[in-house]
Amino acid sequence: MFELLKGITVLDLSTVVLGPFASQLLADLGAEVIKVESPEGDIFRAAAPARHPGMGAGFLNLNRNKRSLVLDLKTDQGQATLHRLVAQADVLLHNIRPAAARKLGIDHDTLGPLNPRLVYCAAVGFGGDGPYADDPAYDDIMQAISGLASLNHTPDSPPAFAPTVLADKVAGLYATVGIAAALLQRERTGQGGAVEAPMFESLVSFLLAEHLAGHVFEPPRGSLRYDRLMTPYRRPYQTADGYIAVLPYTSRHWQRFLGLVGRDDLGRAEWVMHPARRSERIGELYQVVAECMPSHGNEYWLTALKERDIPCGPVNTLEDLLADPHLRAVDFFQQVDHPSEGKLLATRHPLRFIDAPTRPDRPAPRLGGDSRDVLREAGFADTAIDALLARGVVTMPAANDPG
Repeated sequence: MFELLKGITVLDLSTVVLGPFASQLLADLGAEVIKVESPEGDIFRAAAPARHPGMGAGFLNLNRNKRSLVLDLKTDQGQATLHRLVAQADVLLHNIRPAAARKLGIDHDTLGPLNPRLVYCAAVGFGGDGPYADDPAYDDIMQAISGLASLNHTPDSPPAFAPTVLADKVAGLYATVGIAAALLQRERTGQGGAVEAPMFESLVSFLLAEHLAGHVFEPPRGSLRYDRLMTPYRRPYQTADGYIAVLPYTSRHWQRFLGLVGRDDLGRAEWVMHPARRSERIGELYQVVAECMPSHGNEYWLTALKERDIPCGPVNTLEDLLADPHLRAVDFFQQVDHPSEGKLLATRHPLRFIDAPTRPDRPAPRLGGDSRDVLREAGFADTAIDALLARGVVTMPAANDPG
């Protein structure tokens, strides 16, 4: 982990993917992230596969560099304990629906006055001013209502979800940027503030950056959807022995590609060399690519295209990524020794900073594994912690519990 955010304390009350993804990015950058969990724990702990209950692979991948405090916020003592932690924290993050947050006493109106320097981030499904504000929000639902699933809809195929938790992670990125910006503003003004990071608006903004297209203009100068991305010939291309991605993009790329495949006549056409006119007929050029690819195998095409500096690449499987020479060269995959889960394979944070101080990553925590240490550091006496443990307000794993 880096140490750029060293000294920043984040109380992370979030679960599953959206919030944990955002807080792990902050943790990787050096923030001290305290994962405040219910006695049942983050539900994503149960997602298979796992070696021990409560330590599923997805949870391990989203919660490194954090510590776990179990706190029952449905009790008065739990609320009082959280308030003491909030008074000392820099950031509080949750992904609970607004009505539930108010009921649980973790809304901004309740917690904001406890610490004027607190940056409060609600990573929610929908913006609080709209009619969907308290609707349940899950990634599949967001991919559907945002328009993403419909982009895959053709006469030959139904709408389809992207096979990754896309909406959560996109909103998590927005939440991280919002928190960082609010922390910078606090440095300038001395005051914290509230950040709302809604999944729906985040994903719609993400999609419409290019797909608003002709509707950017009033009146519209064309349809919604970016035509280059919607042509049926934009796809991985089948070769004689597999599939590859090919993307001639500039006029120079197209001239080189069309020369390679014996279509110099097309390469000399005025409309092909004119970027705006080419974009209007890009499907015709992609069709040429699709028709040419089966004449040779992957190795031939990748060699010939790279020699001409034409963008291309293999269609990797997930298994291929584990052996990818570039990812290996940049040490993207890390071997981790987890104290309860044994040897694990993990990915490192993708950013790099020149000359930034670093320290070793901390593996994802066991449920409540850091409860006593976190409360001690917050000023709680051992007798007070023992009393909270005795009442079940705070919990810790048993000494012989591997999970």
